[in-house]
Amino acid sequence: MSRIISVSRRTDIPAFYGDWFMNRLKEGFAGYVNPFGGQKYVVSLKPEDVICFVFWSKNFKPFLENLRTIEALGYKFYFNYTITGLPGIFECNTAGKETAIEALKELSKRYSPKHINWRYDPIIISDITDYDFHIKNFKALASELEGYVERCYFSFAVRYGKVKTNFERFQAKYGIKITDPDNNLRIKLANELAGIARKHGINIHTCCGDYLLNPRIKKAHCIDGKLVEELFNRKFLHAPKPTRAECGCTESVDIGAYDTCPHGCVYCYANMNKEIAEARFRAHDSDSAFLGYAKAEGERGWRI
Repeated sequence: MSRIISVSRRTDIPAFYGDWFMNRLKEGFAGYVNPFGGQKYVVSLKPEDVICFVFWSKNFKPFLENLRTIEALGYKFYFNYTITGLPGIFECNTAGKETAIEALKELSKRYSPKHINWRYDPIIISDITDYDFHIKNFKALASELEGYVERCYFSFAVRYGKVKTNFERFQAKYGIKITDPDNNLRIKLANELAGIARKHGINIHTCCGDYLLNPRIKKAHCIDGKLVEELFNRKFLHAPKPTRAECGCTESVDIGAYDTCPHGCVYCYANMNKEIAEARFRAHDSDSAFLGYAKAEGERGWRI
């Protein structure tokens, strides 16, 4: 059965685990763990079994040469590229805005603007990133990315249990208050961002925020079967499979693992805390079928 493979919502494989991913292609399969039940599964990564890869990252620069190899092997792919421009205190181990933009431009030139979803995600309202900050910041990024992207996906930070805990730790450590804006402010800001984006030839899409939909703001589909058909001229059966309320994604298999991304973003829903993620990154085994596990440990008790 051919599948869309998500690489990955749960961690940044292009930035940190390119060696692991390329080993998985050589082996022809990858393992993944159901984060809710803990069951282990394997999925084929043979070219004939992959409709396309959807790569997610904050920094594709370390992965650029791997993409040439992946393309030569006959795989199709597109990109969810997160560039927020937030102060480094919120994203302490990221490569930086300039590096990310440089790599995005390279991807756009090599493939096309249609291959990239620029993610201005999440929007954090705080003492140092208020309404005016986001207007100025988004203007600068949209201007820089004009002609290189056609779509911008955005959402406001969601206070899942892990995120709430990390926000509280952050506020206690730095004395910077992060607020949860009401819908009136969210709607006002989203509409202003939509106007800015349009001036730069970019359509804006809300991720899991249907209350923001209007003629200028569309619904986001981060994993998008229709886009795959358009990009690669391939018709296939695809169905929506939301990952949370109001998600517009097409069904896919995600091969990442929680608590493995060392970017250290305070708003991350995929890490319990950055110390655990950094430790698992340092200990990762690039020969294991399962990301975040030693080879012998990961390969016990899997299912097809």
